[in-house]
Amino acid sequence: MDNNQLIEGIKTLKEKLNAVILVHNYQWPEIYKIADFIGDSLELARRASETDADIIVFCGVKFMAETAKILSPEKIVLLPNLEAGCSLADMANAEQLKEMKEQYPNAAVVSYVNTTAEIKALSDVCCTSMNALKIVESLPNKDIIFLPDKNLGNFVAKNSSKNIIIWEGYCKTHHDLDAKFVNEMKERFPDAEVIAHPECREEVLELAQCVTGTGGMAKYARGSKADDFIIATECGMVEKLNEDVPDKNFHSFCNVCPYMKCTTLPLVLESLKEMKHKIEIPEEIRIKAKKALDKMLEIK
Repeated sequence: MDNNQLIEGIKTLKEKLNAVILVHNYQWPEIYKIADFIGDSLELARRASETDADIIVFCGVKFMAETAKILSPEKIVLLPNLEAGCSLADMANAEQLKEMKEQYPNAAVVSYVNTTAEIKALSDVCCTSMNALKIVESLPNKDIIFLPDKNLGNFVAKNSSKNIIIWEGYCKTHHDLDAKFVNEMKERFPDAEVIAHPECREEVLELAQCVTGTGGMAKYARGSKADDFIIATECGMVEKLNEDVPDKNFHSFCNVCPYMKCTTLPLVLESLKEMKHKIEIPEEIRIKAKKALDKMLEIK
């Protein structure tokens, strides 16, 4: 089957089963064509909590599918490829977090959504790259344990009045970008503005005119007087920006997240046909994790 046949097959089966397909910005462009909703992790979390579909197919990575199941336990949540993990999420260990909470008993725990359900269950509130600073500033605690991304944590710490206790994790896809890459791109496109994801190193963020999550990149580009933009994040975001802001030019690095790119059209079709792979979360963990996610979703 070619892509067009696969897309039609998926859409037909989706309607028959009353399924909704949620697609993260970093997915392959052909995956966009089967999406009911495309967005960043915050937008997709909201969609997962609001949908009246019976089945949620998550074209993203496992922690995102877990988030959907936490928010909608009565629904079937499918992850087309179990290999769609996250190296950043794997860097947060529950036992280490428990030890850190004992060390800082008065600190609130803010966990990035790029974490497992178990870590969310140990957290006071979750956040995304778009709302991390707002979440931290909304808490009454002076001390904040922030995990697992140290680059996002450092960005928050630099802009926050709170004492941020930072976990030493990172997203390899973003952490591999450095100032040298950005400056080489600026030599090629001297009039371009830099839009950087806050998971990037500080040396990259210092070169950026805008630091934002994937959900804010198109908005910034539309409002800017610049015509060219260097995008410091997973390179698939350029495909989405080209669709959303077709009158501007976007330039990126060959910077691929292997986890985001392991979902394919054949796997989505197979997932719907065979109801695989179902995401299940122990109820005691789900209830605690939901409290942290609900608190995040309450903060606009």
